[in-house]
Amino acid sequence: MNPYIEAPSSIVGDAVARALAEDLTPLGDITSALLDPSLRTDARFIVREAGVIAGLACATEAFAQIDRSVTVDWSVADGAAVEPGDAIGVVRGGLAPILTAERTALNFIGHLSGIASLTRRYVIAAASEGGTAQVWDTRKTTPGLRSLEKAAVRAGGGRNHRGNLSDWILFKDNHITGLGIAEAVSRARDLWPGRSIHIECDRRSQMIEAVVAGATAVLLDNMELDEIRACVAEADRLAGTGVALSVGRRCLLEVSGGVTLDTVGAISATGVDLISVGRLTNSAPVLDVGLDIGQADG
Repeated sequence: MNPYIEAPSSIVGDAVARALAEDLTPLGDITSALLDPSLRTDARFIVREAGVIAGLACATEAFAQIDRSVTVDWSVADGAAVEPGDAIGVVRGGLAPILTAERTALNFIGHLSGIASLTRRYVIAAASEGGTAQVWDTRKTTPGLRSLEKAAVRAGGGRNHRGNLSDWILFKDNHITGLGIAEAVSRARDLWPGRSIHIECDRRSQMIEAVVAGATAVLLDNMELDEIRACVAEADRLAGTGVALSVGRRCLLEVSGGVTLDTVGAISATGVDLISVGRLTNSAPVLDVGLDIGQADG
């Protein structure tokens, strides 16, 4: 168990309960109910393709909510890299409850492992050209599953952007239209002291204004590589003069907008600190994991 990677148990329990309700309302599993309740089996979770595992707690919880006597033993943990054919766990217990919970368990593992797998690919690609930028997610998540999906990003080696609108202050272009950068930062510091202040900028002049105003972080949105490099150099210069948070310490620089596996390495090499990728959570393909049911006995 890794408490940094895994989502809170209360979140896991609630998400699994909602998923099971979709399958069991209103009459329950009327197919498995026809099976002899004395039948027992062992079933193995088998990975069909290479990837990174996430969501094991959700799978365990799915079986537990159906029948507490069913046991699940995992041979890997969230964050583990796997290859096709790897057996990652065994579930033991009554055949009927195992079949009832099977699809829910696999849905969580497949979806969350897909996110972890894609994240790992981005993290590796970001370091491919010598850059040190961290890859993080966005709020482009499945409604109701954000905490689980962000945990999967962590399992893949990524980092989490803000979890919701209350975490910190992020002024995007539409906010700035109504306030202006300097006024936005000033009001934020007055009304929410201690909160991070993030400013979205689409050109270097805005970045400079945000840094001078005292922004904690600047989001460089949809900029070309040369413009990103110029922003990094200017932010470093401003930090050296003390026109920033403190002398020698620049504000965080994030890049966002259309980042792909082919471009993330070059972006990272510009010297930015963070690269946000919405597709980690909104476009990750499911990792193919199956449950091979053994011979029933009893």
